[in-house]
Amino acid sequence: MTTADSIWDKLTRVVCWLLLVAVVMGIGLWYWPVIKENERMRKEKLQLDGKIEKEQETAKKLDSSIRAMQDPRTIERLARERLSYAKPGENVVHFDPPATTNTTSVTP
Repeated sequence: MTTADSIWDKLTRVVCWLLLVAVVMGIGLWYWPVIKENERMRKEKLQLDGKIEKEQETAKKLDSSIRAMQDPRTIERLARERLSYAKPGENVVHFDPPATTNTTSVTP
């Protein structure tokens, strides 16, 4: 009977280990979609964080331009540059940008 007991003991241990492995695999398969969803959301969060940083930089630039527009000297400078305004007695000189020519030639 000692041999029979040892075989059944070994068989019981193997079955217990197989059940444990099956339970762990079952839990893993059960949570696999949750893990994938979590991964997708993390990637989306990183993308959104990047967009937030870009928008914050844009907001800073716009805020600084708004503050600059409150200065009368800035308004005068922009009016002179964009609208070609000048004070009485000043001469305004405009320079045209150089003309670009297409230098592709076709040889017969």
